[in-house]
Amino acid sequence: MNNQINFGAQKIRSANFHKDNELSRQFAPKKSRVNIPKVIAVDLGGTNLRVALVEGNKIIKYIKNITPKTKEELLALLDNTIDSLIDKDVKAIGMGSPGPLENGIIKNPPNIPLKNFNLKKHLETKFKRKVAIENDVHCITLAEKTLGVKKKNFIVIAFGTGIGGGIVIEKNIYTGRKFAGELGHIILQDGKFFETLWQDTKKKIKETFKKDLLISELIKMDDKKAKEILEETYDYIGQGLGSLINVFDPEVIVINGGFTEAGAPLLNKIKQSAKKYSILPHATPIEFSRLRHPGTIGASLLVK
Repeated sequence: MNNQINFGAQKIRSANFHKDNELSRQFAPKKSRVNIPKVIAVDLGGTNLRVALVEGNKIIKYIKNITPKTKEELLALLDNTIDSLIDKDVKAIGMGSPGPLENGIIKNPPNIPLKNFNLKKHLETKFKRKVAIENDVHCITLAEKTLGVKKKNFIVIAFGTGIGGGIVIEKNIYTGRKFAGELGHIILQDGKFFETLWQDTKKKIKETFKKDLLISELIKMDDKKAKEILEETYDYIGQGLGSLINVFDPEVIVINGGFTEAGAPLLNKIKQSAKKYSILPHATPIEFSRLRHPGTIGASLLVK
């Protein structure tokens, strides 16, 4: 992945000052803007498919759909949504997708129905545009690096259908030999992946309350079972973040995902739990992302 992306800077041409001899006026400089390239940005998640038309770092149009469960339905929805947004001025398509990924080929993602599928080739053939595809949380990380926290050394962790991560070291997104950043697959209690514990929590919520509830909804409930589930959740999230802090000593950990809507009550509990599992002599800042649609914006940053 090219981490030194120069994102379509706006260029201005200024005309010379003019003088009106009759009125003895000095006019302001005349400016004409060179068009900023438009791109289609796709954030493909296990729960939602988000597609946007982006110009500069601004989303012009945005469409969100539930991610289909079959390959055929997913590709049809993806193609149709892009087709509804694309125009002649769109120069490229950037996409964030669950990994593992290699050269635009989605290998074996746990939460979307595309296995060993060359999504890059599919989109290039369909839309005749340059296509760049990266890990979805690496796109979020790119957005944070470029427009968000802008730190030299930090970690992004995203809670969605699963758990994804991004690692920035000396302003570069660290990918190891190819596939680094699978923070959802660090092993925590009972030999389970961090992501598995998160998915187990969502299953337990549904089994207990007979419907899907958000963490923010549990926090508002005066219910013993809800509090038990929350305490378990805070504890393993603290284990995961504390482990990452011990290994990387980052300047900050940025948390992304729908559950951040729970706000300060959730963040404070996570901070307390992470501190309990961190052995470092200083506190590491943990904060929720301040960016709107960071996955989509990050996907747009993949292409010039």
